[in-house]
Amino acid sequence: MSSDASTFPLPHPLLGDAGGVGRQETSDDERTQAATRRALALGTLALLSIVLGCALIVVVSADRPTFPPTHAHFFPGWLAGPLGGLWPGFPRGTGTVRYLFTFSLIAMYAGYLLGLRFVPRLPLRWTIAAIVGVHALLLLSPPLALTDIFNYVNYGRMEVVHHLNPYTTTPILEPHNDPSFDISNWHHLLSPYGPTFTLITFAVVPLGVAGSFWAIKLLLMMASLGTIWLVWKCAKLLGREPVQAIVFVGLNPVVLIWGLGGDHNDFIMMFLIVLGFYLLLRGREEASQPWLDMGAGAAFVAAMSVKASGAVLLPIVLASLIYSPRRLLRATGGMVLAVALLAAVSISAFGLHIPDLSTQSRLVTTLSPSNLFGLALGDGGATSTDLHLLSAALAAAVLGACVVAWRKRDALVPSGWASVALLLTLSWVLPWYVLWVLPMAALSRSRTLRATALVFGAFFVLAWAPLSSTVLGSLGFHPERTALGKLHQRYVKELLN
Repeated sequence: MSSDASTFPLPHPLLGDAGGVGRQETSDDERTQAATRRALALGTLALLSIVLGCALIVVVSADRPTFPPTHAHFFPGWLAGPLGGLWPGFPRGTGTVRYLFTFSLIAMYAGYLLGLRFVPRLPLRWTIAAIVGVHALLLLSPPLALTDIFNYVNYGRMEVVHHLNPYTTTPILEPHNDPSFDISNWHHLLSPYGPTFTLITFAVVPLGVAGSFWAIKLLLMMASLGTIWLVWKCAKLLGREPVQAIVFVGLNPVVLIWGLGGDHNDFIMMFLIVLGFYLLLRGREEASQPWLDMGAGAAFVAAMSVKASGAVLLPIVLASLIYSPRRLLRATGGMVLAVALLAAVSISAFGLHIPDLSTQSRLVTTLSPSNLFGLALGDGGATSTDLHLLSAALAAAVLGACVVAWRKRDALVPSGWASVALLLTLSWVLPWYVLWVLPMAALSRSRTLRATALVFGAFFVLAWAPLSSTVLGSLGFHPERTALGKLHQRYVKELLN
């Protein structure tokens, strides 16, 4: 009866009968399919929340004056952009716009957090379309919230049109009939921007004020997309998930709305920094190409010459290469050559004058971590002693990052933590500065670093959303009303207008 035994096998004591196995496999398949559908739905929802939220903010901003320096009598068509007038029926009350912006930002950030998990399961073209789409929207948008781009234009015109060095002459001394004067606002501040970026602003002056405005916006958008592309390339070299990395950097609502929407030069600095890391990674894989390490060193110096905060990463990068003297020599050589070239160009253009970082270092934003530190100590805000202590803490953090970079033979994670330390210790901190951390966090294996970047983003949404001051005031939190807070506010006002 062996044939009977082979035809009707006995049920396995652990697996059950053959029918049970089939039912189990079917059940597993159904659960897998359901999980896939759920992931697709949530990933799609995440992308839509970011794209539609961005579109809503941009269209409303392009239809009416919602930011300085626009007002009821100044909102020219060249500033509104091609999206102006698309929603003329939207209520024009300031309160409505503040609620719209605040809840849109919160919804976008929630979608961003959701997207980090589920968007990588979507077709790649959807993610790319979303990233390119929001960049296109923000390119066509008027500047959101702040006015730095008008100061960029004005500092450039001071030299080219009026022959006034922006590193030695404050804008208040330029002819007030210049068309960029009224729309800029840091009239009592010498230019704090790096010489490389300032020379870029010189180059666009022949386009006129409107042309300069749109040329700089286009350049910043290209720098942002270039950074995202480099993050993708770096992730591939490191064996990381590239889609999650570009979502982490390219769809962060804080960076999109306040950074790209506000038209800030940090995107050029970060493009050069990520280019430096990309060349370092290539140099590790292709040791026979010495120009890669030299190019990396030059890229980091160029980033510093756009914005001085990039200088924090230079010693960390060099420390990571100590284990390889040849690579260290090449990268150092690239840095030295870049310094020599950029210094020669800067001296030729500006003489022996440098950006005014000392004045800016005394400015304090009300909800910066350093000011909150002073409030926690009972000082009423960040005192000069507090800022000196925090500067010492930053120096210690950079030194510690150098040690870690030397031991781990890698600069990505230590550079990310050094950027976090910079955010924690600077007195003048603005929401899009979280961009300084995002690329390194996206490419690192450190979950803690990524979580820290996400917490910073959430903090900036809550601290800088239009309704934040109202909510904080209702809770009795008024850091701007302390004696020191009033002093900080007065110092900022003295530099404005």
